[in-house]
Amino acid sequence: MQAAQAGKAVITRERPLAGAFRKLWQNKLATVCFIVLTVEIAVLLLAPLIAPFDPEATNIRAKLAPGFWAQWSQNPKEREAYRPQHPLGTDHLGRDMLSRLLWGGRVSLTVGFISTAMGLFFGVIFGMLAGYYKRLDNPIMRLMDLLFTFPGILLAMLIIAMLGASTFNATLAISIWSVPSFARMVRGRVLQIREEDYVMAIRSSGATDARILLAHVLKNCLPLIIVIATMRMASSIISISTLSYLGMGVPPPAPEWGGMIAAAKEYMWKRPSLIVIPGLAVMITIICLNVLGDKLRDILDPSLRD
Repeated sequence: MQAAQAGKAVITRERPLAGAFRKLWQNKLATVCFIVLTVEIAVLLLAPLIAPFDPEATNIRAKLAPGFWAQWSQNPKEREAYRPQHPLGTDHLGRDMLSRLLWGGRVSLTVGFISTAMGLFFGVIFGMLAGYYKRLDNPIMRLMDLLFTFPGILLAMLIIAMLGASTFNATLAISIWSVPSFARMVRGRVLQIREEDYVMAIRSSGATDARILLAHVLKNCLPLIIVIATMRMASSIISISTLSYLGMGVPPPAPEWGGMIAAAKEYMWKRPSLIVIPGLAVMITIICLNVLGDKLRDILDPSLRD
């Protein structure tokens, strides 16, 4: 009886991505980074409810007010200048730093996500076409090589110089810069998958190229796509911060982490917190994304598995 039940038992296999995330949770550092990013994203999404002030509202009478740490300062003037309604202080125009930090983070992460998604969409299409169709490989990859000849940030600056400085143009420039790297990595993976026995068997059974690409090739490229998208997200956030710092990204007075750092350059010795706070926000976000991408690569890359 037990043998019959054992024979009827269904053997279930864990899906690769589910197994990857289970292993990711077993890594303490990756788990901490995931929690930090989750909390950060939740807080930024709730910025309209959490931010105490309009991020663009100025109050000259409260300019360069120190943050909550001034309560323990040995300087009586610092303690008197602290305003409890501005827990992170104010900038040179009296704008609340906490509000600008939250709204600036929304802009940075939104631009990073959209530019990564756009670059990923076109990069995956070009990479799959180049890897699967030999006749398309050379023209597509030569186009990607042409884009690779320009250093990434210079290519983005060139596009913005032609189109004008705006949030949309900065997002478009970063996404165009992202396409070649996505296309090259996806192409390499597709070249491997194309020669697999199961793909040849599916092709010989009469399956169309579209079905093979979407149902089989793309499915097996997903682990690689997840890894490169996670790591590229970090690069995109650095890119928009750099462009805003140079005055070619999000135009003022709209808050953005890189733009906040640029606006505080003249006051870095009087109020270093104006640079340190947005700088820490960028650093923590980038480190967490890179750690997650690195751990996912170790888990999902077959060449790195034990």
